[in-house]
Amino acid sequence: MRKPAAKTDHPPGRPKGARRSIFLSQTDARAARVALERLLSTDGLELSAGFGDAVEQFVVLLLEANARLNLTRVVEPDAVARLHLLDSLAALPLLDALAPRRACDLGSGGGVPGIVLALARPEVHWTLIDSVRRKADAVRSFVETLGMRNVTVVALRAEIFGRDGAARESFDLATARACAALPVLVEYALPLLRVGGTLLAWKGPISSDELSAGDAASAHLGGGEPRVRAAGFEALGDHRFVIVRKERPTPHRFPRRPGEASRRPLA
Repeated sequence: MRKPAAKTDHPPGRPKGARRSIFLSQTDARAARVALERLLSTDGLELSAGFGDAVEQFVVLLLEANARLNLTRVVEPDAVARLHLLDSLAALPLLDALAPRRACDLGSGGGVPGIVLALARPEVHWTLIDSVRRKADAVRSFVETLGMRNVTVVALRAEIFGRDGAARESFDLATARACAALPVLVEYALPLLRVGGTLLAWKGPISSDELSAGDAASAHLGGGEPRVRAAGFEALGDHRFVIVRKERPTPHRFPRRPGEASRRPLA
């Protein structure tokens, strides 16, 4: 006689491990939110009442997708709070001073810093750009789930997007985190910026050689001299921002073909 099938406490068709993974993502996201609130407790950053709930939901989505797509190596709650969330939010004083209407984020990866900043400043319209389609698709799903009407996701190389007639020289701000060396990054970003727009790049310790090379490349592309600003949070250690203002139109020959900026930097 056949024994009755054993009862299960999870829905048919869904592996028990998947439900546990979702639970852990939710638990870790809540812990990351608490850690972020602790890091921000003595700071004067202005965040809306709904920001905490929204960014916690984003972390849930990021961690769940990361189990399938390997979007980030930073997954421990305290590290997520410091290296993803606080590191993104540290740009808010600079962003608020610039007051952009349209911004783009280059190499957006898992949506950091783009989604975090778009949640913090919903009045800014963000275009998140990544050349890897699976990453762009994941971020697009985050945006849809979060109901973010101020975000567009583009799966293109920056060099191709920079030659798009509707995108070229149309943005007030370009952001980039862990994207490329400065001489390469300015060739990705400056063609997308209007005259008067600004590149805001997240950096760690940056050498005088990289700054000098970035300055030389920026001059070819219509940009000014790079300026370095501290991140402003002790918890972020030696994290820095590099700021490049666009002073003149970018010559039409830039950006060059995909990969050319990294193979043959202008400096």
